[in-house]
Amino acid sequence: MNLLELNTNTQTKETQADISPVTAVELLKEGNTRFVENKQAGRSLLKQVEDTSKGQYPFATVLSCIDSRVSSELIFDQGIGDIFSIRIAGNFVNEDILGSMEFACKLAGTKVILVLGHTSCGAVKGACDDAKLGNLTAMLGKIKPAVEGTSSPEDASLRNSKNLEFVNNVAAKNVKLTISRILDESPVLAEMQKDGDISIVGGMYDIQTGKVTFYE
Repeated sequence: MNLLELNTNTQTKETQADISPVTAVELLKEGNTRFVENKQAGRSLLKQVEDTSKGQYPFATVLSCIDSRVSSELIFDQGIGDIFSIRIAGNFVNEDILGSMEFACKLAGTKVILVLGHTSCGAVKGACDDAKLGNLTAMLGKIKPAVEGTSSPEDASLRNSKNLEFVNNVAAKNVKLTISRILDESPVLAEMQKDGDISIVGGMYDIQTGKVTFYE
């Protein structure tokens, strides 16, 4: 079965087992290319609802932002039963999200974890500006290490949401720090990657073009 067939057919236990971590990344890349070129694969979503009613065998787990413009299933041109989608503002991890990832990979068999940031991220902008509002304050604090870890520019007047280059650099740093946290805080996932059972990769979605740049 070629990659396009894997992208259009409903995943089964057998097809999921045959997908390697490398192939899983390629499936996401090819899907994003189709999305950017407006050549989405033909599939019957209602048929996939029926096919997956008794079981699901996703090949990928995607951690992305809640941003309404960044729906993983759409931007990677995937169907019902292909992706475990974890969404939270700023695409960071905590104990609950790590547990969800462990379930997705160790118990449900996905072959790749993609941590996906995006340009002009509102959560990142809030962290850059040290925004404070109810529970949002604590949430944005989880993105602050990426702000502090982005050294340029040094001029404090340029380290805010008005500087989109800085915002996007912080978003990229946040993706990389999130991957590090996954490996540091989840021995289960770290061992799976070490053994070659999964890949943990990062990426950045451009809200102007629809293209995902992968960090591997």
